[in-house]
Amino acid sequence: MIMLLYCISSPRANAQTDMDAITLKKNVLCVGGMYVNDSWTEYWEGTFKRNNRNLGKVTTQMFGIAGAYGITDKLNVMFSAPYVKTKATAGTLSGFDGIQDLALMAKYRAAEKKFTNGSRLSVFAVGRISVPLTNYVADYLPLSIGMHSKTASIRGLVDYQVSKFFVSASAAYTYRSNVDIDRESYYTTEIHNTNEVEMPDASDYNIRAGYRSKYLIAEAIFSDMYTLGGFDIRKNDMPFPSNKMNARRIGGAFKYTMKKVRGLEIVGGAMYTLHGRNVGQATTLNAGVFYLMDLKSGNRPRNSQQQN
Repeated sequence: MIMLLYCISSPRANAQTDMDAITLKKNVLCVGGMYVNDSWTEYWEGTFKRNNRNLGKVTTQMFGIAGAYGITDKLNVMFSAPYVKTKATAGTLSGFDGIQDLALMAKYRAAEKKFTNGSRLSVFAVGRISVPLTNYVADYLPLSIGMHSKTASIRGLVDYQVSKFFVSASAAYTYRSNVDIDRESYYTTEIHNTNEVEMPDASDYNIRAGYRSKYLIAEAIFSDMYTLGGFDIRKNDMPFPSNKMNARRIGGAFKYTMKKVRGLEIVGGAMYTLHGRNVGQATTLNAGVFYLMDLKSGNRPRNSQQQN
């Protein structure tokens, strides 16, 4: 599975992503690089879990740049652009590599309520669009570097923090455009005499809880992603872009702000697929380094966490 990048302000660090309750202060820029390694040997062919000796271990590596900027204390914009490389350890299939999709996001803290016990409830709205940056091949799963579909999503997020402990929950709906493949006909559950593939939309929800302080964020994560349509991989067949793809995952993430090097943040995390449908049972590891600067003053902020 190809994973989205983070930009510190979130657990995906205190760097910042579309699934965290962190915002940068006005005029603060956060930019950095991420590395993601995603690998699996077993996968679900529909609901049947199996391996494939013609694939062996499938690995996807992602090297990306990401950034976030505080337009106001309440409104942030973010971007990410990854270079992706895939490979399989067995069989004759060759992997691909190339620049994947540009993602642009906007996060708005729509409401906030502070209580007498010092706790805080915040509500966010997040919009996201993505477009392919290159003409990469989509119809070569599981070794394609992406789906080559344009997407648009809206996410609602609620965060509750008391002292230095928090819990967040979010849910999103994602529209995915149709894609063109390099053949004039194909079979799903019926024959299609066209090169256009109708892509099912997708949805997901995400729950995270943990510790959030000035220098450290550490959290546990549960996520569930599923497509709203699609069909199962046929027995002993290759995956197809419009397959139903569901994945339930658990993991954790952290972000540490360096005390001696002001403006420098280190992030990392791991996720594991508990259950899925037409996806690999993947282990995903990520790490990144981000740097913050106040563009108005030229100073380096102590950290990216916005104390709302």
